[in-house]
Amino acid sequence: MLPSPRLTNGLIAGVCTAAILFAFYLDRVLGMEPCPLCMTQRVLVVGCGLFALVAFAHGPGLLGQRVYAVLAGLFALGGGAVAARHVWLQHLPDHLVPACGPGLAYMLETFPLSETLEMILMGDGNCAEVVWTFLGLSIPEQTLILFTVLLGANAWQLFRRPAAA
Repeated sequence: MLPSPRLTNGLIAGVCTAAILFAFYLDRVLGMEPCPLCMTQRVLVVGCGLFALVAFAHGPGLLGQRVYAVLAGLFALGGGAVAARHVWLQHLPDHLVPACGPGLAYMLETFPLSETLEMILMGDGNCAEVVWTFLGLSIPEQTLILFTVLLGANAWQLFRRPAAA
């Protein structure tokens, strides 16, 4: 038997919560400071998880379920794009890695938001550094897999047939 849309949204929200808790563990316990692309991916995981949590709490009908799936799916799609860019930067040859840029706090204080977002999404030398791996995968590679799973779950929520009455 397949899980209900409500249970699926609860699972999506739970996975997003676990991912953010793990990111905080890496940051606070292991002392790995996140780069701007990592911070962007965190925001997109939170966005996806929040829409799934609201859908779980709301328990909408078919149309509402599809709207929530589209909104959460857009966050997952955006996160996947950012993670893919991050993975690409990590696989560049050393001579093609961009120079390290200013910190996120400095960029937010100094530049207009549109320019700051552009600089964040371009990434810099800090984003190209692989500081931790698990099963041979860097953190951005793991996050890309996460976003792929989240996108797939939300696509399934969007296109699943309604339960028979």
